[in-house]
Amino acid sequence: MSDISDAALAYEGVKRIEWADRSMPVLRQIRERFAAERPLDGLAIAACMHVTTETAGLIRTLQAGGARVALAASNPLSTQDDTAAALVHEYGAEVYARAGTDREGYYQHIHRALEIGPDLVLDDGCDLVNILHTERTDLLGTVKAGCEETTTGVIRLHQMAREGALRFPVVAVNDTDTKHMFDNRYGTGQSTLDGIIRATNTLLAGKTIVVAGFGYCGRGLAERARGLGARVVVTEIDPVKALDATLQGFEVQPMAVAARHGDVFITVTGNRDVIGAAHLAAMKDGAILANSGHFDVEIDVRALDALAVAVHRDVRPQADEYVLSDGRRLVLLAEGRLVNLAAAEGHPPAVMDMSFADQALTCAWLATAHPGLDAAVHEVPKEIDTEVARLKLASMGVDIDALTFEQEDYLRSWRLGS
Repeated sequence: MSDISDAALAYEGVKRIEWADRSMPVLRQIRERFAAERPLDGLAIAACMHVTTETAGLIRTLQAGGARVALAASNPLSTQDDTAAALVHEYGAEVYARAGTDREGYYQHIHRALEIGPDLVLDDGCDLVNILHTERTDLLGTVKAGCEETTTGVIRLHQMAREGALRFPVVAVNDTDTKHMFDNRYGTGQSTLDGIIRATNTLLAGKTIVVAGFGYCGRGLAERARGLGARVVVTEIDPVKALDATLQGFEVQPMAVAARHGDVFITVTGNRDVIGAAHLAAMKDGAILANSGHFDVEIDVRALDALAVAVHRDVRPQADEYVLSDGRRLVLLAEGRLVNLAAAEGHPPAVMDMSFADQALTCAWLATAHPGLDAAVHEVPKEIDTEVARLKLASMGVDIDALTFEQEDYLRSWRLGS
């Protein structure tokens, strides 16, 4: 029923899943709660997510809550074959994922995961939801609701909702405070630089790093690159974010200017052609190109192919060298896909602990709340976000203050002044 690369890898996968689980105390607590309360009993869940050890923790939690789960990979380069094998042969999930599968195999796996006949869907980039609304409309009648994990997917869902195309409620788990703060800022910031260093073994101190986009991901990247001794240049289209970057001490330039002197370029915008042909033509010899946005469209790889007179594949793992007609070389990492997952291991488990805790609790909430929700994009209930933060603080041994009765009364009243 599942489609994975090698069942013999299951033992190694279990070891790695258990190692990650040590750093995911919030999800462990929720799993124990789910096992007792069974909030997902009888529900089928189709998920399109990165098949990693951290995702395995979420899948196991949904199963503990009573759900039957089918998982397809949201990115072939991030798939860990040993994790996929362990999920199938040790934990009883349905998994459709092979590392490095082609585009046809990628979409075939999503179709096969949907054969579970989902009540709920979990998506990371909106591809699964897109297929439901275009090619598998026969299944829409049974889908009660869904969750979306990443910025790119939320953008696509909002557009679907504006056009009246969205047929069931979807919760933007990506937009919670805990997800933005922990996953995007700290997780992407660290794991992206980890991927670049693993792929190139380059010293970042003293380099000019160009960060395209100053949202939560870009902010985390810029902060960590500066901490490693790099000169950081930010490119932006949003005046408010550009002002924020400027007031934080970063240089802000148009990409056309930054392209001429950057050593490392990192895109984190969620949009396409952020680095285009004109930018590539202006870059200096040895420039490194990396993407940490969801899809491989932020760097125009087709334009890079057209400019190159030769391409040297895998000069290092996940690093392809493009030679231009004048002898300059540009190094593209991870084929323009997510560098933190393709060239490294993605976010540390401690980061995904919070993101997947949000996902799990939101699924449990949707199991009963879906009848009252419109076919639109919804926010995660504030109490879920607060509960995840509370559990995380408790796991770290951190205590915080609580309001007194008088303080609560003061905040509720408009009659009390200075």
